[in-house]
Amino acid sequence: MRLVVNGLEQEIQEDSDGVSKLLEPAVAAWMRRPPASRRSFAFLAAPPGTGKSTLAEILAQRLAPDLQCVGMDGFHLPQAELDRRTIVRDGCAITLADVKGAPESFDLEALNRALIRARREDITWPRYDRVLHDVVTDGDALTASHVLVEGNWLLLDEPGWRSLRRHADLTVFIAAPEELLARRLIARKVQGGLSTDAARSFYERSDGPNIQRALNHSFRNGTDLVLTMDRDGLLHESDHA
Repeated sequence: MRLVVNGLEQEIQEDSDGVSKLLEPAVAAWMRRPPASRRSFAFLAAPPGTGKSTLAEILAQRLAPDLQCVGMDGFHLPQAELDRRTIVRDGCAITLADVKGAPESFDLEALNRALIRARREDITWPRYDRVLHDVVTDGDALTASHVLVEGNWLLLDEPGWRSLRRHADLTVFIAAPEELLARRLIARKVQGGLSTDAARSFYERSDGPNIQRALNHSFRNGTDLVLTMDRDGLLHESDHA
């Protein structure tokens, strides 16, 4: 099947069995519960390269119009801000653009505010465009009573980020082998316009550390559904520990 994900048209090999037997039933069961407020949220968290956006798009197509799916990538800081701000890594000052995708490159306060507002009113949710490599504000108007948010850091167990969990009525985490994710992410960067060497360099500098951070510092205990993706991209249920 062909889907447009984050501004890029992609040919998707869907794990129909995994989605149908594991992910979709959990989401459908959450949707059957009446929201305590105007809108209920589910979080789908996983390291970069696991195909969160694709899985969310598949769920949106299957469960529409009662489910909307959006990404937290719309809360990246704008590219100009990433180019201007610096952080210290390994004793060296670097721009946030050099580690784009890390938690520090997101506007956590804006994401928190949006989740709070969207509980009680319809809002426009910003999105990230992989063709422009920047945030665009003309995103999706949230109108459904059930919204699934996908992102790398939604279940991050670090100061500031761990408070996000209070917004979610369903939490899902997907783990995957690092070598699978590396292959996917380098290919994605090349598709987005980088040379192979530049894509590999970005992986070593940013994507690779982000994968390890997401795998090693995300909540699993207490998460409603924990899935593991194997080297073939197929989903399996796993223990929470």
